[in-house]
Amino acid sequence: MIKLVFALCLFINDELIEHRIQDTLSTCLKMKREATRNMNMDNKQLMCGEVEATLEKNIDGSISIGEIIKSK
Repeated sequence: MIKLVFALCLFINDELIEHRIQDTLSTCLKMKREATRNMNMDNKQLMCGEVEATLEKNIDGSISIGEIIKSK
């Protein structure tokens, strides 16, 4: 399934390493602030944004991003 979602993305040395679905932009920004405070940010960058992505259903029924197709 392809859908527009808010994603919190982690980049290390300008390479996308991880992405997580967030319910709203404000939730994404809150998670970004908390992670920035609690993590060594050398060579790391966190970004929030709306992305078009393929979504996958996990074994526990939750939804995760399979692949980001396009960022807005």
